[in-house]
Amino acid sequence: MASKDQFENHCWQGLYSDEDYATYAPYIRETYIGKNPAVLAIDLYNLVYKGGARPPHEITAEFPSTCGKYAHAANEPIVDLLAASRRAALPVYYVTGTFSPNRVRSTRRTAAPLTEHDYEIHEAFTPKPEDVIIRKERASSFFGTPLAAHLVQKGHDSLIVCGESTSGCVRSSVVDAYSNGFHISIVEECVFDRSEIAHKVSLFDLHHKYADVMKLTEVVEHLGQ
Repeated sequence: MASKDQFENHCWQGLYSDEDYATYAPYIRETYIGKNPAVLAIDLYNLVYKGGARPPHEITAEFPSTCGKYAHAANEPIVDLLAASRRAALPVYYVTGTFSPNRVRSTRRTAAPLTEHDYEIHEAFTPKPEDVIIRKERASSFFGTPLAAHLVQKGHDSLIVCGESTSGCVRSSVVDAYSNGFHISIVEECVFDRSEIAHKVSLFDLHHKYADVMKLTEVVEHLGQ
């Protein structure tokens, strides 16, 4: 879908040197969406929206899991992506955390008291009856879950990814998806992180090694066809 000369036309522009781009030149290729994709929505739960649309560093002390303004800025693009996906009859797989006092922790972040509501999907993306909700305890959407079995049984060869965090659960899920043989398209405006630099660096690395980072407009246009 995107030509080779557009390969680096993404949010990390200005972050890397000409020498860096020369080093990563062997990865340049045309990007595309697979033939039979499913949508993977990662960790769009209430925890990351706590504290409102403020810079994360201002509210992390009270809400350690928040992504603040970066989470809220991605709301509209994600809503548009999900709407386009449903119009195209693509299945949507939501992956969220397991609420349990005995769950294993997904990261080394300082633990905070949690409620069942914290791990429910945010109201902006309320799942439809036909959607699949999968619970996980580690960062990857694949580790210890039936996600791969669902995708293989339904004949999906690829994933369109949205959610958070780019450097954490999105990254680990994408690497596992690639390792399991799926083609992955990450929608640039529909993933987010607590840190802008972590977001951009992670997208750059994933784009070159494991996934195709694509603009929302080209993904929506493709789904419309």
